[in-house]
Amino acid sequence: MLAGRFFGPNLPRMARVLDFPNPVNETSARIVATGVVVMGVLYGATGWGWVLIPLTYGFIARVLTGPFLSPLGRLATQVITPRLSFEHRFCPGPPKRFAQGIGAALTITASVLFLLGADGASRVVIAMLVVGAGLEAFVGFCLGCWIFGKLMRTGIIPESVCEACNDLSRRAPAPR
Repeated sequence: MLAGRFFGPNLPRMARVLDFPNPVNETSARIVATGVVVMGVLYGATGWGWVLIPLTYGFIARVLTGPFLSPLGRLATQVITPRLSFEHRFCPGPPKRFAQGIGAALTITASVLFLLGADGASRVVIAMLVVGAGLEAFVGFCLGCWIFGKLMRTGIIPESVCEACNDLSRRAPAPR
């Protein structure tokens, strides 16, 4: 009721903006991860602090809105992925959002370190990000998703957050 008073008829539109896709197209996720690797390597090799701006913004935007406000996310989901002719796999959204949150934490940390003059420490943090993004981009292993699964098994993340994560039949191809 209170939200309706402040946002009126725009609340459903705003709720859609502040949403994350579920399920997530793994092809798009790997394309985004490739872009992150490219930007991370560029920063690591050159030390150009301005590279941290789109890198950090992209992670924050993807955590909050999925690909909606992320230029790299939009490029992956609306331009590149639709042009690929192979069959795409899908995975649950909550672990991918968690992984984007880890990326946001790392890029924010690297940006603060850079602003404080700790360029070397900033590059180390981005190198950690590049390792995780590289695993996603080139191997198809989402480190953040793996951590999410471990946190679910220990009860830190409730099972209700991701019902599909516990249902292996949704992830495995149907038997023939």
